[in-house]
Amino acid sequence: MSNRSTWTADDDDRLRELHTAETSVRAMALDLNRSKTAVARRLAHLGLSAADRTRTAAATHARVTDARARRATLRSDLLADAERVRTQLWAPTVVFNFGGKDNTYEERTLAEPPHADKLKLAQTVNTLVGAIERLERMDADQGVAEAVGMLDGIAAAIAAAADKLGDQEPA
Repeated sequence: MSNRSTWTADDDDRLRELHTAETSVRAMALDLNRSKTAVARRLAHLGLSAADRTRTAAATHARVTDARARRATLRSDLLADAERVRTQLWAPTVVFNFGGKDNTYEERTLAEPPHADKLKLAQTVNTLVGAIERLERMDADQGVAEAVGMLDGIAAAIAAAADKLGDQEPA
């Protein structure tokens, strides 16, 4: 970075242009060949905010929304998997074995899976349902964000009312 200390009118105009374009402070500093600190200070001197987070907030909201949509798809897929595994509890099943001195293969078809296999299938269904429930809890907002916003609004209104009362002279 340069050791330049004076800001010209052209520098200020360029800084305003970059700010209007919502350029980051880092990019502004590179463009103007100044330090980030110098740019942030000049922005403050000009009455411009160095930290406009509207684009960041919008990008974060988009990522959260995308992740929520992906989790919804995953929940749907896991539910379909749980249904398929559950139907196997009562479906005909082929059991098999390799063995004997000649290492032969033997198989039989049973009306339902053996008890040990049913237990494993039921455990798999339980695991899938538990994963679905955890994903649902992740996306359950439960109104917390709205409540916090409302409380912030109430606190701001109380502070504004207190300021107005402080400005009034006693009767």
